[in-house]
Amino acid sequence: MTLSKSQYIRGLQCYKSLWLYKHKPELCDTPDSAQESLFNKGYEVGELAKKLFPNGVEIVFDNDNFDGMIEKTKGLIANNTQVIYEATFKENGIFAMADILVKNGDAWDIYEVKASTYTKEYHKNDTAIQWYALSNAIKLNRAYVVHINNQYVREGALDVKELFTIDDITDEVLEKQKDIPSQLLKMEEMLERDMPDINIGKHCSDPYLCDFSSYCWAHIPKENSVFNLSYAMGKQWKLYEEGILSIDDIPDDFHLGTNASLQVQYHKSKKIKINKPKIKEFLDTIEYPINFFDFETFQNAIPRFDNQRPYAQMPFQYSLHILHENGKLEHKEFLGDENSDPRRALSEHMLKDITPTGSIIAFNQSFEITQIKNLASLFSDLRDKLLALNKRFIDLAHPFQHKHYYHPKFNGKYSIKVVLPTLFPDDDELDYKKLGSIQNGGDAMDTFANLYLLKDKNKLTDIKKDLLAYCRLDTLAMVRIWENLHYLLKK
Repeated sequence: MTLSKSQYIRGLQCYKSLWLYKHKPELCDTPDSAQESLFNKGYEVGELAKKLFPNGVEIVFDNDNFDGMIEKTKGLIANNTQVIYEATFKENGIFAMADILVKNGDAWDIYEVKASTYTKEYHKNDTAIQWYALSNAIKLNRAYVVHINNQYVREGALDVKELFTIDDITDEVLEKQKDIPSQLLKMEEMLERDMPDINIGKHCSDPYLCDFSSYCWAHIPKENSVFNLSYAMGKQWKLYEEGILSIDDIPDDFHLGTNASLQVQYHKSKKIKINKPKIKEFLDTIEYPINFFDFETFQNAIPRFDNQRPYAQMPFQYSLHILHENGKLEHKEFLGDENSDPRRALSEHMLKDITPTGSIIAFNQSFEITQIKNLASLFSDLRDKLLALNKRFIDLAHPFQHKHYYHPKFNGKYSIKVVLPTLFPDDDELDYKKLGSIQNGGDAMDTFANLYLLKDKNKLTDIKKDLLAYCRLDTLAMVRIWENLHYLLKK
């Protein structure tokens, strides 16, 4: 039986996952938007890394003709081609495609390209199985992992050599060779038997989130499972090993951390905790006019603009609801142009839109404060004005984080996506699921990051409308939460 490189890595993580992939592929979970984004990012990085070794010949992927890909690779090697992209082999029971294969004297160097910012252990396993397969067909010299250098700052034209770091992992790859034959034999024997009886565990998400989770985790309650415990320091697995699946069944004498214990206590009692003096103390720190403010950011693995690092958070949008003391509520917003660096225009508009006095409210303010600090370091002429904003921030998450207000449905968490639907369960205006194509921060991030690539420009208006609607809801949500806290004090 032949395994692909990815199937071998899957087997190292979990035999049951490999068995299901081979025998019950229909049970595989459908990739979500986040997984598709990671795939696209990896493809983009892989394409750019080829420029480190230019003038190579690429083996075009053909799902219907793997044998043809293998034969073309053999032909290129025979013709003394110096650089091959996606060189394809089926040797030693492994089907493998090397990202970049470079001739080095009478031997070849393997380069595996990763979109991460450092070499991880499973990257070494990945390259090791490549080596195992290729070594039966060609003479190999060195093995390398090519990854992103997140300290690189773009200035002018993209410097590919500075963008990437190349790690020599040959020694580790050679060390792993001795274990591969026995690992492959065990996998082959396992695949010939019935599905292995392997329980769920931490391996379900390490190093990858398994795409058979829905099947393997079907016995876990969808609500109130022990895996819904927050900040439990891994004790969820201890409970599971003792046969406890639901929070309702956790013994009173089971030791959990403070936050998780509080979660269990209020879940079982169904009571809501409201500390009015503490809530009032918090609200009294807020001054009119109140600026409810929220950023959205995007990331590029490959920096597009000057003064941008790989994976740096780039603010491109904000929403601002301003509540005046007379009760007037006004809304302002900014959405950057997808074809240019949005940071300067955003900074200037933000300084005009936020009132010169009064509190600035964010939910988990450290994010907004950090982004403003970054903008201040980028624009020296705006530095003082930008940093002055940070002195006015107040965190609306505070009363929830510190459990001055706690609801059993919070499940130990206090993000706005948890607090809002708990306080307003039937309000369509405050329901993120009622929005269009953008319903969470990940959607906003990925959509804007790729908006400049949009081919169908007829969709641009609707997409931008959805981006604005999502960010607007983030700040309107804060207004309504603030109002609700005031209402609680009057009850």
